[in-house]
Amino acid sequence: MLGSTHGTLTTDSRRARVIACGEQPGPAVHGRPADVGDLDVGGRPLYSDVPDLDRFFRPESVAVIGASDAEGRPNTGVTRQLIAWSERVGARLHPVHPGRPSVFGIDCVASVADLPEQVDLAVLLVADPLPVIEELAEAKVRFAVVFASGFAETGEEGALAQARLAAAVRRSGMRLLGPNTNLNAFERFRDDLGGPAIALITQSGHQGRPVFALQELGVRLSHWAPTGNEADLETADFLSYFAERPEVGAIACYVEGLKDGRSFLLAADRAARRKVPVVAVKVGRTETGARTAASHTGKLTGADAVVDAAMRQYGVIRVDGLDELQDTAALLARARPPRADGVVVYSISGGTGAHVADLATEAGLSLPTLSEAKQAELHQWIPEFLGVANPVDNGGHPVGDWRGRKIIDAILDDPSVGVLICPVTGPFPPLSDRLVRDLVDAAEQTDKLVCVVWGSPVGTEPAYREVLLGSSRVATFRTVGNCVTAVRAYLGHHRFTARYRSPLDEAPRTPSPSFRKAQALMRPGQQLSEHAAKQLLRAYGIRVPREQLVTSAAAAVRAAGLVGYPVVMKASGARIAHKTELGLVKIGLTSASQVRDAYRELTDIARYEDVALDGVLVCQMVEPGVEMVVGVTHDDLFGPTVTVGLGGVLVEVLRDSAVRVPPFTEDQARDMLGDLRGRALLDGVRGRPPADVEALVEVVLRVQRMAMELGDDIAELDINPLMVLERGQGAVALDALVVCR
Repeated sequence: MLGSTHGTLTTDSRRARVIACGEQPGPAVHGRPADVGDLDVGGRPLYSDVPDLDRFFRPESVAVIGASDAEGRPNTGVTRQLIAWSERVGARLHPVHPGRPSVFGIDCVASVADLPEQVDLAVLLVADPLPVIEELAEAKVRFAVVFASGFAETGEEGALAQARLAAAVRRSGMRLLGPNTNLNAFERFRDDLGGPAIALITQSGHQGRPVFALQELGVRLSHWAPTGNEADLETADFLSYFAERPEVGAIACYVEGLKDGRSFLLAADRAARRKVPVVAVKVGRTETGARTAASHTGKLTGADAVVDAAMRQYGVIRVDGLDELQDTAALLARARPPRADGVVVYSISGGTGAHVADLATEAGLSLPTLSEAKQAELHQWIPEFLGVANPVDNGGHPVGDWRGRKIIDAILDDPSVGVLICPVTGPFPPLSDRLVRDLVDAAEQTDKLVCVVWGSPVGTEPAYREVLLGSSRVATFRTVGNCVTAVRAYLGHHRFTARYRSPLDEAPRTPSPSFRKAQALMRPGQQLSEHAAKQLLRAYGIRVPREQLVTSAAAAVRAAGLVGYPVVMKASGARIAHKTELGLVKIGLTSASQVRDAYRELTDIARYEDVALDGVLVCQMVEPGVEMVVGVTHDDLFGPTVTVGLGGVLVEVLRDSAVRVPPFTEDQARDMLGDLRGRALLDGVRGRPPADVEALVEVVLRVQRMAMELGDDIAELDINPLMVLERGQGAVALDALVVCR
């Protein structure tokens, strides 16, 4: 029943697609970042400079404005800590105070103008930092830290004060941390720990304490950036900087709100290119969390579904709790890349093994069944009546001889195994002591990941404190849940980075001919009629039904003859949002008399409902398929976003959708479909043929192009339903809503 007026879009190659959309194919740029200063077709940056923060974390000279040594004063404790920190990093410290000749025996100057040398870092212990910022600008100070609160976190008046502070910093050319920050950047980091380190970024200092405490468990920390209100330096700046540091094995973030969504994605892209894992807690999943975050840091939290999708799009691993942040970041920082995705659970109890295997499988981990040959090998040392297919139940780890180590080595030797998880639900010496010693020794001899869950509530046992924590090769956890979360993130991160191709490299730089056609159709501040909205889709090569807009019953009959019976008739007007509910759609019309009657009825209803029409659409009747919705909305943090989901009249009931932030690749468009609970409908269910997934992906990519080129002009675009037909037959936009900004 489909005509050939619009044709079927080819999907054989990206070259064919971009030419069809009017874009000239450019040179392949996979694997290299866009040039500094590059903008996409919508004027958004594709690359960001890495801020040079070396002199922030390792300054040669430090000024403390408002330094004090008077006992009982808050500034005194801060000054004392800064003096100790400056000594550790080898920096010269200059106290600044108009009423003191010296502070803690160090000569004090009266003002910034009296500093004896150009200063790398100034720490402001004053209530009103704005006048001091202007003085520091004159002295050409490179970095400043403002601890003072009372800015955007307090409301509108504070936000205005913060805006004045930010403007002064921009004029000065220096970089500023804060306001509303703290001393975490100047903590004492242990220098006796080796291996890759965790770099920490937090908007609330207290929330970083669990990660900082990992040093007591032997995990190295290299930096801590407490960003506060981010009047200037933001999470993205530190993320970009840490991604370039050779000692950083993973970046852990506690994020309350993002200052700029685009900057964050550019920084996450930099980390993904360099295969540096980023693990983040992002608050604001609920309305309560979002309100609290705003009151704390004065930032937009963003629609959480968009934030979640954007993070996954660029490989940021989002976890829920600080304990998960701690354990996942530690594992990703220290573990070598996996040799295989298979996970084996090894335990001294069948019940424990079954429980952990259930949790791991539910989390999406692959627990391969060990081969018959491998099971026979394990049964040399494990009684025949115990299961060793996976999970492996040893019935009690051998204590008195070499068999325990043989079992572990045999499991790790299996090529399908990349991770071994051994839950120890409680200490049971000498069995548990010998078990963990064998695990540690085996881990030292393998390049595969060995994880131990030490389930004791005490945590003071030598087997845990000395043997497990003394190993840099065994990943030790206190809960099964955290272990499973971390292992899933570890395997997922390496799968992601192995196939990561930055969507920024493929983003179009120049507008297409489609854009120029579309501009003429836009009506700022207005909603387009269905007819005009479909013209916009047609400009971007998205297939719509054969149809004509008519203004009389006679013209409707002529149009039906040209379109071909049966037809659908719809009222078309700029202010009609829900035509079906108003009775402004008539389907399955098969004769001229039905068309004439439908025209009169539609126009009568429109007059009764006081709905202005630009005419009546006489449309081709499209055969049934899978009804989808594809749309564009504008997010406060990330700008235009693209959504795909199950469509039709139940779209608001089912709420089965996936979202991505442009630009995204074809593979990421396919991943969107995989996120849908109703994905199986596209594969064909209950005897229905598979739908044309390629055509659906093509529409998503074309809508993405619209979002990138028209994103600042479109408040909302909604193709619903997009009828996805049988495989090879294409997809047709049956209705469309466009609201211009």
